Amino acid sequence: MLNIRLSRVGKRNHAQYKLVVAEKTAPIKGKFVEQLGSYDPHTKELVAKDERIKYWISKGAGCSETVHNLLIKKGIIKGEKIKLTLKSKENEKDAEEKSDDKKQSENKGEKVEESEKTEEKKADDAPSSDDAKEGPVKKEEKTEEKK
Repeated sequence: MLNIRLSRVGKRNHAQYKLVVAEKTAPIKGKFVEQLGSYDPHTKELVAKDERIKYWISKGAGCSETVHNLLIKKGIIKGEKIKLTLKSKENEKDAEEKSDDKKQSENKGEKVEESEKTEEKKADDAPSSDDAKEGPVKKEEKTEEKK
C-alpha cells in the first residue's frame, strides 16, 4: 500500500523533510515512488504539488497523520485534523506494562477461582468452631502437665 509521508533530509539539528509517496513498509530514508514537495519545520513552510497529491490520494494512497494535518492546514484536502499521539520509548514501555498487567489480572482471575474451590474443600475438612476452641486449650493443658 502506498503512503504519502515525510522523509527526513538536512543537517543535524536543522531538519528538512521531503514529501514523498512511498510503499508503507519501505524505510523512511529509503526508496520512494515520487517526490511531491518539501516541508521546513523551522519556518513552517510547506511546498507541495497540489494536483499530484490529489492524484495519489484518488489512486488510494494514504497519508501519515502529520502529512494529513499539513495538507488540511494548507487547504489541499478537506476534513478534520487528526490528533497526533507521539510514541516515545517511555510511552511504549507504559503500554507494554499495561498489557502485561491485563494478562496477569486475567491469569489471577483464573487462579482466584481455583483458590476459592480449594478453600471450600478445606472448609469442609476443617473441624467445627467448637472443636477449634478446644484444640489450643488441650495443647496448653498438656504443656502444663509436663512441667
